[in-house]
Order: sequence, then structure tokens, then C-alpha cells
Amino acid sequence: MVYETKNRVIDDAVSRVLDGDSLDRTDGLALIAQPVDELAAAADYVRAQFGDDTVDACSIVNAKAGNCAEDCGFCAQSVHFDTGIDTHGFLEPEAILEAAKRAERDGAQRFGIVVAEKGVSREKRPDEWQDVIRAIRLVRDETDVAVDASLGILTQEEATILADEGINHYNHNIETSPRFFPEIVETHSFEDRVKTLEVAKKAGMDLCAGVILGMGETPTDRVEAAIALQDIGISSLPVNVLNPVSGTPLADQLDGSADISTPELVKTVAVYRLLHPEARVRLTGGREANLEPDEQHLPLEAGADGILTGDYLTTDGQSPGTDLEIIERAGLKPNMDVNEFDPDAVHERADDSARERDRSGIDAATEPNETTDPL
Repeated sequence: MVYETKNRVIDDAVSRVLDGDSLDRTDGLALIAQPVDELAAAADYVRAQFGDDTVDACSIVNAKAGNCAEDCGFCAQSVHFDTGIDTHGFLEPEAILEAAKRAERDGAQRFGIVVAEKGVSREKRPDEWQDVIRAIRLVRDETDVAVDASLGILTQEEATILADEGINHYNHNIETSPRFFPEIVETHSFEDRVKTLEVAKKAGMDLCAGVILGMGETPTDRVEAAIALQDIGISSLPVNVLNPVSGTPLADQLDGSADISTPELVKTVAVYRLLHPEARVRLTGGREANLEPDEQHLPLEAGADGILTGDYLTTDGQSPGTDLEIIERAGLKPNMDVNEFDPDAVHERADDSARERDRSGIDAATEPNETTDPL
């Protein structure tokens, strides 16, 4: 199969990928320097050859929020920073089940249980560990979504238990390149993250690991992060874009906006597709904050084939109905392999929510107050 344009760098890369070769760091650096339109078209072509024209949606719950002892400079949940977020201990498993059921109705194929801490410890916090296991069992047994988890570092015994309980993907992002990582995090190392992923993989779980773009990293860092993920072996690559939260070091350093443009973001997604032709390249946190509404389909036309829908850990997302519209605008379809949901019902709930918000705005605008007389 031949992919032919006038760009020899891209044509050669696509040809090799379709022949089953794995691109390396040199290839990635050459590709990320190419024109964005040509790169996006090539990545979309590769996605179509390896995929099925569907976009896989996942959703998450912040099962334990805030007071994390780590000092990740992007994270609003670190105890080191004054961000004013709401904090709570591990949620009741029944509350996590309710969140999973909402995600199921909204079209998620997988549901992630996420905690803000260095690691859920079976030995140090046995009661919390039992709640984690009970939540996993409830979601597994009472919904159709695949159950994922992001619980921090794991022992091999803990990873084996999670795999035996049916955890599908284990998420542990590497965040950025090995070179840039120490500039973002000091309380643990890049190697610590890789070790956790290796433990999860050894236990039999698939790996979901990705990056945050726009933290001040270079294009080379973005490529080197993707190469590191090749070495680890992942099946889902979440691409977050920094949405700086006031009080975090990166919000102060970057003046409250991510250090990446839309063309750079699209380029990076396209390169990630070419470097990871068989993975789900997933658009996750910060996409709504950094892309205009009429731009959000662009990464899906540049090789991305997954999204995180609904709210994020400490910031709001957009409605699942809006996400479906973006998928449709890109000429793709929602994945229904695990959860065969009703897209019309998702759209209808989004329309009802919008009407309710509009009604609330009208009511607030006409509410009598000290500066306006009632009619």
C-alpha cells in the first residue's frame, strides 16, 4: 500500500508504518518539523488503516481528591500548593457506582477510578484498599463499561489483585520527557513512573499512559516522551493540554495559559499516531480550555481516536452531547464495542441541560435586587 504526496519525509514514514516498521526518535523529530496540514492528513490515513473509524470515550471519577504529598507543578491537588479546591477522602463505593452509571448512559466505554495520592496502599491503608476493591466490583458487576484505575504506585501483589478483579487499563501518565520531568516534579522520578507501569503490565493489565502538553517543554521533549512510551508498551495514549490552575507553579510561570499553539497540538497528535499506530491516541484534559469550539475536531482529523468525556479531576469538561457532535464533525463514529448506548438520548440530555442553564440565566437576570425595581 502506497501513500504518496510531495513530502518525502511523511511518505517514507507512512510507508514504513504500513509495512509494520516502528518509527524511532530520528523519525519523530523529522516529522514534527513538517507542515501541519500534510502531517495531519497522513496521520488520519494511518489511523484509518489500523482502526475502525470510531472514537473511544472514557470517563473518570475523582475518587479521592486533594492533599496529595507529591509536588507535581501542574497539579491542583498537591498539598504543596494553595489552589482552593474541594478535598475529600475516598468516596463511598456506591457513589463511585453512580458516577459509573452516569458515564455509561453518556456513552463511555470505560470508566476510570482515580485517586490523588502517591499510591493506594493495601498494607498502610487496608480499609481504603477494601473500598477500592468493592468499588471495582460494583462497577464491574452492575455496568457494561470496562473498569480502569489510576491509583498511583503499586506493589506487584497489589497489581496482581487489581488484574484479578478485572481492571482493564491501568493509568499512570509519564507527563513529559525524561529530560524535562525533573523540572516539573521533584518528589519522585521519571523512573518511578516507568517502574509502576512495568509492575502493572507484568500483572496483566493493559497500560494507559500519556503526557501533558504546554508545560514549557520543547517539540523534542514531546517526541522523546512518545518514544519512552514505545519502550514501555501502551495501548492508550492520553494527550492532556495544560489548563493552568491558579496557585500551581506552572500557572504562575506561564501566566495562566498553556505554552502550545493549536497547530503545535495538532502536529504532536499526528506524530503520536505515527509513532503509535495501533494505540488509542486519546484527547483528554484541557482540550476545551485550549481549543476554540470550532477547532476541537482538528485533532480527531489528525490521528486521534479517543476522548475523555465528562468532567475532569478538578475542572469541568463539556457535555457528552457536545463531544458526540465533535466526533461527528470529524467524520467519525462513537465506539460501542463495550457499551451500546443511545446517542440520541445523550444529545437530548445535553439539550435539556442547555435549556436549564439558559432558564437559570434568565431567572437570575430578572431576580429583583437592590439596584433594580421589581416590575
